[in-house]
Amino acid sequence: MRNLKLQLITKIGILSALAFLLYLFEFPLPLFPPFLQIDLGDLPAIVGALALGPWVGVTIQLIKNILHILLRSQTGGIGELGNFLTGSAFVLTASMIYFRNKSKKTAVVGLVSATIVMSVAMCFFNFFVLIPVFTNQPISMSLLPMILTSILPFNLLKGVILSGITLVLYKSLSPILHMESYSGTAEKCGK
Repeated sequence: MRNLKLQLITKIGILSALAFLLYLFEFPLPLFPPFLQIDLGDLPAIVGALALGPWVGVTIQLIKNILHILLRSQTGGIGELGNFLTGSAFVLTASMIYFRNKSKKTAVVGLVSATIVMSVAMCFFNFFVLIPVFTNQPISMSLLPMILTSILPFNLLKGVILSGITLVLYKSLSPILHMESYSGTAEKCGK
């Protein structure tokens, strides 16, 4: 039992470190405001969530963003809060649907649903929390055009990219994440 907990903590640590490293490589997309940057730091979290459970994915998101705040933040934590909310909405939705019946079909349904939930949630969070706090301005209906023409399509595109890469990578990475150490397997076999 203790060995399994240690293995889970180790897997979370490795996936969190990988997520943080991938988060360092952010880049803007043409036609979107420069503060909307895409990165692949959510991939280890979604893979971890699908393999090990929804809360593992959220934990990876949390660790990744805490590391980013401590070592690289340029937004006073607002960007990291947005990244955490975005990633958590995505990994929770996709993995909760996938865990009901683990199949390729439910993975696709989960990822499509996650893309929609993440996109709608980020419209809400940007309108009511992130943009007003970052700009130190009150909530205003003048934000609505930017939310609908930038935030929504950006997050839909981000979800499509993450979903596509996840579908390609997950099948080959899943066995590694489910693998137990050799000594743990030998102990179970009575050797």
